[in-house]
Amino acid sequence: MMSRQAVDSSEFREMARERKIPLCDFLLRTIKELETPATLFAACPNSEAVIKASLRAAKRANAPIKFAATLNQVDLDGGYTGLNHFEFAETIKQEAETIDYQGPIIIAVDHGGPWLKDLQTIENWTLERSMAWIKQSFEAAVEAGYDLIHVDPTVERTLPPGSNIPIERVVERTIELIEHTERFRRSKQLPPIAYEVGTEEVHGGLADLTVFDRFLGGLQAGLTAKGLDDVWPVLVVGKVGTDLHTTFFDGPLAQILVNKARAYGSFIKGHYTDYVDNPEDYPRSGIGGANVGPEFTEEEYNALVQLSIIEEKLYRNHQVVRLSKILDVLENAVYESGRWKKWLQDEERSTGFCDLSPKRKAWLIKTGCRYIWSTPQVLAARNLLYANLTRNGYEPEEMVLMQIERSMDKYYRAFGLTDLNTRLKPLVHGMTDEGRKQP
Repeated sequence: MMSRQAVDSSEFREMARERKIPLCDFLLRTIKELETPATLFAACPNSEAVIKASLRAAKRANAPIKFAATLNQVDLDGGYTGLNHFEFAETIKQEAETIDYQGPIIIAVDHGGPWLKDLQTIENWTLERSMAWIKQSFEAAVEAGYDLIHVDPTVERTLPPGSNIPIERVVERTIELIEHTERFRRSKQLPPIAYEVGTEEVHGGLADLTVFDRFLGGLQAGLTAKGLDDVWPVLVVGKVGTDLHTTFFDGPLAQILVNKARAYGSFIKGHYTDYVDNPEDYPRSGIGGANVGPEFTEEEYNALVQLSIIEEKLYRNHQVVRLSKILDVLENAVYESGRWKKWLQDEERSTGFCDLSPKRKAWLIKTGCRYIWSTPQVLAARNLLYANLTRNGYEPEEMVLMQIERSMDKYYRAFGLTDLNTRLKPLVHGMTDEGRKQP
């Protein structure tokens, strides 16, 4: 894979390069010096529409945008978006140029670790094979110009059901993956990248405060022993109250984690921020960043529902020759993918898809659409839907993007990011490297 130019040419990236520190570190440590706190917003790019909407929302907010792509989404094999690392980075670069967005863009691997790529679990890969793939994927990300890698070796397939992986093993594998990535990056003389570690999942072990301390202490000692004193994760994922089925952010707990991470020179990162009840509490608690993903898939689906209603009305009025049947196509594609099974609750494991309640089926279809947006049958149905509406004076793509953007705008406002690019400039130009080593 060929190396590429940076995804943006912002002055923030240039100043980070001059200081020989990763862009993400540079932004987070500069944001901390603002009088008004802010939390970096990260979008999980589960579709082309989400990528476009993210950049448009960032431009409108005049703020940075971070893309956090899992290896299920973007990987050596294309992932479910159909994009490898280089293609993903180039797609973002081209879309940014199309709308003339000139602010900072951070591209990151999200949840990079053995068995966190669904294919490895489905095919029951060995640890050795899984780690080898992850290392190769990290190499590709570095060559493609990624800014950050989330190292998350917190899944262990060899343990009995219900058992948590020992935190010492998480530390060991985290160090192994960081060391491999750093050796590769330096051998290629590529710019420094940022790291994120930990997980919010219960299997990851960092939900417990004592284990959280043991993890960071062990990681610090291990990296030093490897001669990597100059490498330290800028972000540590913390369990802050939100997960797949809960939407309330626990501010007091988050502040405890923020203080613990600050002692090591890191910021806390929140995951599962989708539809969170109190997003404004993230910056108040000192959270460095937060990921949002499935929410945008649901909003994209909701927008297509509205377009389908318009299409059916046009069809009844003989203004459309053939219906796209987009909703039927989406349901069938989600079902045939089998990926909906990943999100079944324990009591649903023995239940067939058709026997689930309408509410559960609707949720599984909405969240499962992320896996099938780029399949041929869905693309064909969507193209027909767009063509039917465009022919009748509508702008269907614009309508979809606007619905996703409305959801994103909420986070830009709540996270204190509006006009951040402008507000950071005086601080950036007036700063020295000294005093910006600790958050």
